[in-house]
Amino acid sequence: MPCCHSTLVPPGATRTARDDGRIVRRASARATTQRTRGFTLVELMIGTLLIGILLAIAMPSYSRYRDRVRTKACMQDIIVLSGLVQLYLAANGTYPNSLAELGNDGKTDPWGRPYVYYNIDANGKGQARKDHALNPLNTDFDLYSPGPDGKTKPQITQKDSVDDILRASNGQFIGVAADF
Repeated sequence: MPCCHSTLVPPGATRTARDDGRIVRRASARATTQRTRGFTLVELMIGTLLIGILLAIAMPSYSRYRDRVRTKACMQDIIVLSGLVQLYLAANGTYPNSLAELGNDGKTDPWGRPYVYYNIDANGKGQARKDHALNPLNTDFDLYSPGPDGKTKPQITQKDSVDDILRASNGQFIGVAADF
């Protein structure tokens, strides 16, 4: 026997009568696909655009952070190597001719290049690093890294040398050449 009151059928559904007279609601194929559909192409493109914008903002900051970390690591390496040179001087009475005599010949800076060591005491001031007035930075030895670009010149105020990480004033200054 059919039900005496009318039943509401949701949009997109169909009514089907069964043999016993009860009405069964069954969703149409169209209603089922609307409920299970995924993202549209426009939604995916907007999501990709937002991720791209966030990366464009974050990458330069992250790159600057990595450069600061590498510079600090290089400065610490130079401090350690300077200490080893001073220990060598105390033990042998002279400065080493190269970092190989310290056992650190293969030591590289954070950019993968070897540290540069120059014994001013034994080799003279001719090849020593110089400031803007062409005065040697040190009187004992030079120890530096060519920095991120890997380029260097004897005078630290030249364009290729301003990013070098160096030891100056006989170890009283260790940092970026542009800050000296």
